[in-house]
Amino acid sequence: MSEVKSMPEAEEMPEAERMSEAERMSEVKRMSDKRMVPEKVLRQISLTVNGKALTLHVDIRESLLEVLRERLGYTGVKKGCGVGECGACTVLIDGTPIDSCIYLAVWADGKEIRTVEGLAVNGKLSPVQEAFVEEGAIQCGFCTPGLVLSTTAMVENGKEYSREEIKRELSGHFCRCTGYQNILKAAERAVHEAGHRCAHCKHEQEGEKG
Repeated sequence: MSEVKSMPEAEEMPEAERMSEAERMSEVKRMSDKRMVPEKVLRQISLTVNGKALTLHVDIRESLLEVLRERLGYTGVKKGCGVGECGACTVLIDGTPIDSCIYLAVWADGKEIRTVEGLAVNGKLSPVQEAFVEEGAIQCGFCTPGLVLSTTAMVENGKEYSREEIKRELSGHFCRCTGYQNILKAAERAVHEAGHRCAHCKHEQEGEKG
């Protein structure tokens, strides 16, 4: 009679044989996903953030939000919806409010970026920040940096804005706390006070010429 071979003990079986079907499928998926992740493609960019010149290498797929918040530590840039709808990640790029979550970091090469951290000077809040505080336009604070930056852009444009125009400029920002009324009051106050300051400066300059 031929000798019957006994089944090997579990601890002697190859690892692949000891794995259940579900475990094998999970391992196959894990290895497949690992192979599908493309390697990083880095590119050097130079930009200015809050007045500071920087040169760094970024992945061509990285958003400006990721670079500012996760790599440079500007946590005032909030990560909200991730699809350019809520306005929490707004920064100023060459003076224009932009949703940084859908703006690739490589596009920022040669640009001037400002975040909310760059508005205060020597610890003193900017006039826009002061208006938001005084009008009670700050609740949880998550949406505030983006709103302050969009209002700052209006102030720096030097244009006169009607109430409806201010609403339109802030329409890309979501707030779940204040109901928007105090936000609108703060923005109106900041814009109109800036207009008065400009008119006063112009009057003084004309007086000096005379």
